[in-house]
Amino acid sequence: MEKIQHRNIFVNGINMHVAEIGEGPTILFVHGFPELWYSWRHQMLSLSSLGYRAVAPDLRGYGDTDAPHSAAAYTVFHIVGDLVALLDALRLDRVFLVGHDWGAVMAWYFCLLRPDRVRALVNMSVVFNPRNPSRKPLQSLRAAFGDDYYICRFQEPGEAESEFARVGTERIIKKFLTSRRPGPLCVPKEVGFGGSSHSPIVLPSWLSEEDVNYYVTKFNQKGFTGGLNYYRAMDLTWEQTAAWTGSQIKVPVKFIVGNEDLTYTTPGVKKYIHGGGFKRNVPFLQELVVLEGVAHFLNQEKPEEINAHIYDFIQRF
Repeated sequence: MEKIQHRNIFVNGINMHVAEIGEGPTILFVHGFPELWYSWRHQMLSLSSLGYRAVAPDLRGYGDTDAPHSAAAYTVFHIVGDLVALLDALRLDRVFLVGHDWGAVMAWYFCLLRPDRVRALVNMSVVFNPRNPSRKPLQSLRAAFGDDYYICRFQEPGEAESEFARVGTERIIKKFLTSRRPGPLCVPKEVGFGGSSHSPIVLPSWLSEEDVNYYVTKFNQKGFTGGLNYYRAMDLTWEQTAAWTGSQIKVPVKFIVGNEDLTYTTPGVKKYIHGGGFKRNVPFLQELVVLEGVAHFLNQEKPEEINAHIYDFIQRF
C-alpha cells in the first residue's frame, strides 16, 4: 500500500485527490457509495504489477476531494466532467475504465458522453439503465418500491445525514459493506440504516478493522452529504440528458455481478440482464460474469477473481 502515490489535482473547478501506481496503459478506477479510492486497493496493486498504470480518484464529494454542498453540483455532467478533466491533466488520451456501484453508473455515462476516451470498460454491479423519457427516476422508484426504498429515503437534505450521525459512522460503514440482504433495499424509518444497536456486526474475512477505520476516518472528516448528493441529483440528471434518450453504449464491455448482490436480486434485473434487454442497450457487451456466493462489494470480497477478470479482458485491447 505504501507504494501507492497520492496527489491533489485541480480539475473542473475542484481539487481532486488521486491515488496512482504503476506504468503502462492506464486504468481509471471509479468507486461507489459509501466508498473511496481505497476500495480499489487490491486491483491497483495487482494490475500495476502486470504492467498497467492504475489511477483511482476520490470522486467529487468524497474523501480528500472537494465536496460542493449543493446537490445540483453532482449531475453526471459534473462527475464525468471531473474525470475527463483528470485525464486531460494527466495527459491521457484513452484509458481502460473500471467502475462499481455509483462508479459504474458514472462509467456508463462516461462511455455514453465520451466514448472517444475509453478503450474498454469493465463494469460491476449496476447495469446500464436507459433513460425513460416518460417518467423521472424517483417517480419510477417510488412506484416500484415505495417511500422506504433507500434511494427515496436519501432524498431529503440532512435527513439521512442526521440518522447516520445518530447511529455512528463506524456502524454505518460496517452495515453497508457487510450487508448481504437481497434487494430491493427498503429501510423503514423505525428500523433505520444502522439496524438494531444491540446486534453486533461481525466483519467478514475480506474486511479488516483497519479497512473500516480508513473509511470511518475519511467520512468523519468529510461527512456523507457529498455521496448522498449523487442520489439527490438523479432527477436533475434525467432532465439534462434528454438528448441521449435511446443512445447505446458503444465501447467494448465486460460486466460482472455477484448473485447475492442486491442490485442483481432486485425484481426485474435478472430478466433484463439475461433476457436480451441489457445486450440491446450495450451492443458491444462481450462478457457477462455472475459470481456465485458473492454480494455487492465484490471487488473487495473477491479481489483475486476480480483482478483476473479485469486483466483477462483489457489485455485484449
